[in-house]
Amino acid sequence: MTRLPWRAGGEGVSIALDAIRANKLRSALTILGVVIGVTTVMAVGSLVQGIRRQIFNAIEVAGPTTFYAVRFFSQAPLNPDRLPYEVRIRPVLSRPDADAIVRLPQVAYAGLWVQVFQRIDYQGEHTQQVVVFGADEHYMDVQGGTLLRGRFFTRGELTGDPVIVMETDAAQRIFGRLEPIGAVVRVGGKSLRVIGIYQRPDNIFEPPGQETGGVVPFETARQNFRYDETNALFIAVKPRPSVPVNEAKDAVTVALRRVRNLRPGMPNTFDLITQDQILDVVGKFTSYFFLAMVSLSSVALLVGGIGVMAIMMVSVTDRTREIGLRKALGASRRDILWQFLVEAATLTVLGGALGILFGLGAGAVVKTAMGLQAPAPLWSAFLAAGVSVAVGLTFGLYPAHRASRLDPVEALRHE
Repeated sequence: MTRLPWRAGGEGVSIALDAIRANKLRSALTILGVVIGVTTVMAVGSLVQGIRRQIFNAIEVAGPTTFYAVRFFSQAPLNPDRLPYEVRIRPVLSRPDADAIVRLPQVAYAGLWVQVFQRIDYQGEHTQQVVVFGADEHYMDVQGGTLLRGRFFTRGELTGDPVIVMETDAAQRIFGRLEPIGAVVRVGGKSLRVIGIYQRPDNIFEPPGQETGGVVPFETARQNFRYDETNALFIAVKPRPSVPVNEAKDAVTVALRRVRNLRPGMPNTFDLITQDQILDVVGKFTSYFFLAMVSLSSVALLVGGIGVMAIMMVSVTDRTREIGLRKALGASRRDILWQFLVEAATLTVLGGALGILFGLGAGAVVKTAMGLQAPAPLWSAFLAAGVSVAVGLTFGLYPAHRASRLDPVEALRHE
């Protein structure tokens, strides 16, 4: 009588568990490779999901209609010392460009901004290298955030006064319990007086290890710091609430072409970046990053798969007499093949289950260490489980096939 597949599978799992108990160390080392690979897949999934969520939330804070005028849009930062010809021929963004945009009836705000990378020092304490924005009094209207203490810039200070509104985390790092308002800090060797403390939105996106340290008037940044005129200088544009983004972009394009004296048929000497373009770049970046990390983690899964094959080959050799006896009692090649495939799958499923548990823990560590909202995504658990089963079946196939082809008479003679 033919046994039902689920009964054969249950027997195979029982035999596999007995084999694991009989060879604890060997089985543990085999499972470990699968655990490492699955954990890596889930940790990478958590990291990528968290970064994407932070970026999407940051865009919601800035407003889905906010867009930016830049000298040249490139998905990868350009080397300022070796700019391509098509970039060098474009004029650097200037105050007249921003003034031409802000006069448009479709635009609620337009400002020339810059970002520089400097350390902030105070009496021997200092931050790591942080982003310091050069902007104006409307910075938080566009970027979001809350003014906790002090004030933002006055109109008079925008002409280049040495003042700074510090981000609260950076201020806490160098001031501790001291009063920051009125203190004079050194930013890239320049003395600036702290006039306010603000808190950036919790969901603002920042690259790992690169935080925002504060905001200074644009003219203060322009006069005191070196910056990349291609990658770090831009005009932030916010359309009026009733104006569609495309209509505002068209108006900005016409205004910039007019102020730059571009005749019909001449190409634009600037680029406009919308949130959709930013998301597209982010999506491509995170996809490439995920594929690269999954490729690396697949090496661990490959090692685990080789371990599964090795232990199954050893298992076939150790149980040659058992296989011969089962065949003599009527077991078919299919029965033997199924038994050893189930055993291999059992090993990898155990490794996959443990890997999922460790992956959930790794996601929590990533969330804590990087300040990301990064729970392990559900798809990564299914992917990890599916991959672990596939590894078991793939690498268990050869040992199972070898076992099923053993001659029962020769197998019974095996010592």
